[in-house]
Amino acid sequence: MAKTVVVLGMVSLLTDISTEIVTAVLPLFVTVGLGLPALAFGVLDSVYQAGTAAARVAGGYIADRSRRPKAVAVVGYGLGVASKALLLPAAGVAALSVAIGVDRVGKGLRTGPRDALIAGCSEPGMLGRSFGVHRALDTLGAAIGPLAAFYLLMAMPGDFDAVFTVSLCVGGLGVLLLVSKVAEAPRAPRPARITLAGAGRLLAGRRQVRRLLVAATALSALTVSDAFLYLVLLDRGAVSAHLFPLLFLGTSAVYLAAAVPFGRLADRLGRRRVFVAGHVAVVAAYSVTGLAGGLVAVLLTLALLGLYYAATDGVLPAATSVLVPAEWRATAISTLQTGVALGRSLAALAFGGLWTVAGPAAALGTFATGLAVVLLAVSPVLLRTRSEV
Repeated sequence: MAKTVVVLGMVSLLTDISTEIVTAVLPLFVTVGLGLPALAFGVLDSVYQAGTAAARVAGGYIADRSRRPKAVAVVGYGLGVASKALLLPAAGVAALSVAIGVDRVGKGLRTGPRDALIAGCSEPGMLGRSFGVHRALDTLGAAIGPLAAFYLLMAMPGDFDAVFTVSLCVGGLGVLLLVSKVAEAPRAPRPARITLAGAGRLLAGRRQVRRLLVAATALSALTVSDAFLYLVLLDRGAVSAHLFPLLFLGTSAVYLAAAVPFGRLADRLGRRRVFVAGHVAVVAAYSVTGLAGGLVAVLLTLALLGLYYAATDGVLPAATSVLVPAEWRATAISTLQTGVALGRSLAALAFGGLWTVAGPAAALGTFATGLAVVLLAVSPVLLRTRSEV
C-alpha cells in the first residue's frame, strides 16, 4: 500500500471530521431550529450537491492540464476550511447557502485530483483496495464528526458557533498535512496536450466511459442524501431529536467496516457489479425507512446506507480510472463525479418538493419505485461490458 494513499486518507479523515461536525447538525438546525419545511432543506441539499458540479470538471481538467493535482487539491481543501469561517456569522438560509456553496466548490475542486493521485500511485489490480483504504479513513472521520457534534452540543447546548469553530480548526490541520506530507505527482516527459476539445473527444470516443457516466447520473437522480432518510425517521418518531446526529455515526460505522472488504471484492468480482449491488441496497433502505418503524428499522436503514456508500463511493472512481489514459485520469473521474453530483442535486429538490406536497411516505415510495426501474434498465448495460483490469 503506497504511503500517499494513507496520508491522503488521513487528510480526508481530518477534513471529514470538520465537515461532518457541521453536516450532523445542519438538517436539525434548518428544520427544527429555524422551523423551515422539508423543501427548504431540499434547496440547501441541492446547493450542497450542485455546488460541486462545475467545480469537479474544472478541478479535474486543471489538474490534468497543469499536471499538478496536489496543488489543485490544496486549493479545494482550503476552500472547505474557509467555508467554516463563513458559517460563524451566518444567521439565515441565504448565508448558509453561501457557506455550503463554498464548501461544495472546494470539495468539487479537490475530489478528482485527489483520486487521480490515489490511482497514480496504485497498481491497476489494487485500485479497489487502495480506494477502499482511503475511503475507510475518510469514513472514520465521518464517524468521529457527528460524535464530536453530539458531545459539543451536549456540553454547550445551542452554541453553534463553538461547533463551527472546532470544525474550522480541524479542517485547517488537514490542509497542513496535505501541504507538508504529500508530494506532487511526477510529470511525464512528453505529456499529451490537455484541451477541452480533447476531453470531449475522450468521452465521445470511449463507449465504456459513456455508459458508466449515463448510468451513474441516472441512478444518482433518484438517490437522495441520507439526511433525508434520517428526517423521515425523525418524522415517524423512530428516533428523537437529541439523538439525530448519531444517525450519521451509525451509517459511517458500517461504511468504515465495509469499505476495504468491498474494495477487495470489487477488484476480484468486478467494480461495476459491486456498484450495481450498492444501489440495490439504496432501494432496500427506502423501503425499510418508509414502511417499517422502531429501532430495528433505524438500525437496518443505517446498515443499508453504509453498505451503499462502501459499494459505490470508492468503486466508481476505481472503475473509471482504468478506462482512460493516465494523463486524462483526473478529468474522467471528475466528469463521472459531476454527473453524480448533478443527479443528486436534482434528487434533493424533487424529494423535498414531493415531501412538502404529498408527505414523506409518498416521496419515498416514488423514489424507491423510480430507482428500481432505472436500476433494472441500466444493470444489463453495465454488467455486460468487458473486464476493467
